[in-house]
Amino acid sequence: MQVSTTTKSDTETKAEDSSADTSSCVEFDYQLETLDCHDIPGFAGHELVISCTDAKAGLRAFIAIHDTSLGPALGGCRMWRYASDEEALTDALRLSQGMSYKHAVADTQQGGGKAVIVGDPRRDKSDALFQAFGRFVDSLGGQYVTAEDVGVSVDNMVSVRQQTKHVVGLPTSMGSSGDPSPITAYGVYCGIQAAVALKQRRAYDVRARLDDVTVAVQGVGNVGYALCRHLYNAGAKLVVTDVHQSNVTRACTDFSATSVAPEAIYDVTADVFAPCALGGTVNSQTALRLKSAIVAGAANNQLAEPAVAKTLTDRNILYAPDYVINAGGIINISYEKQGYNLDKAMRHTERIGETLTEIFQRAKTEEISTAEVADRIAQERLGASTSRQ
Repeated sequence: MQVSTTTKSDTETKAEDSSADTSSCVEFDYQLETLDCHDIPGFAGHELVISCTDAKAGLRAFIAIHDTSLGPALGGCRMWRYASDEEALTDALRLSQGMSYKHAVADTQQGGGKAVIVGDPRRDKSDALFQAFGRFVDSLGGQYVTAEDVGVSVDNMVSVRQQTKHVVGLPTSMGSSGDPSPITAYGVYCGIQAAVALKQRRAYDVRARLDDVTVAVQGVGNVGYALCRHLYNAGAKLVVTDVHQSNVTRACTDFSATSVAPEAIYDVTADVFAPCALGGTVNSQTALRLKSAIVAGAANNQLAEPAVAKTLTDRNILYAPDYVINAGGIINISYEKQGYNLDKAMRHTERIGETLTEIFQRAKTEEISTAEVADRIAQERLGASTSRQ
């Protein structure tokens, strides 16, 4: 899979692009490898895939750039306990492709990319690690712009910023947009409102009450917790689960939620199942267990495989395609390039509900799954952009 390897010494690294704040004087000794992923089914279309190792900082990471026909690649950095490099690389490839589609449907004028760091986000973080990652991002000269994602915080991005200017989602005190998680959650809430409206045969209204709606939320970390707040304030009843008991306790205390064990969440009778943890939880088995009329959540790559979309359709379960409903975060940070404006970002995010309503209606008319409709819209927009170049 390796095409070429470039090893950069400490001295060479320090002498490069001086646009970043390198006052910390951290030394780096990293190895960059450009990877050929054409032998991995489904991922041949990526423009650039690179791995990075910095033994001194304890960094092992991958950046995948899928498509930049609409603009520079913008996508978050995820840190997770991957079992192998292959698992981490596959995740980066899937996520970056999803980001291309997400940007295309959300109309952010950005391309798709993603980064993953191999490691335990609860034990392996350090300032040196994220600064090393920052140098990695900087070496791409703006082809990829990073932000926080699962396992990575705004504070971690501040460390990244010490080594590169190609980072967004920094604290508002730095003139940036801050943590995108609340806006992501708001976008998911808008999407749930659109899905519920369709099932109740009424017009989409983001301010509608949800007093008779029960939502089963799988994962109540930053985004899931913020989503619960919106749902609770609208009157929805919540059933929650998470692999971390502290997250469950907080949601139950703050939102009068009922909790269940992680594996039991699929069997909860609810109007909406909201997957807000890692991807792939809706698979051929769990899709048959669901007792909800809607699947709408914040997780990326919610369906374990494309065939699951048909299973949901056959069961009359309305699926809100993941990269459409969870686009609030990237919509928010995309506004940094033109001078950040929260009101504009929020109004753009509310359009997620309108986009989903269009997808739902088109899926019914064309008699295909909502996932297929979303993909077609993304491919149409990416194709149209490429043909204009």
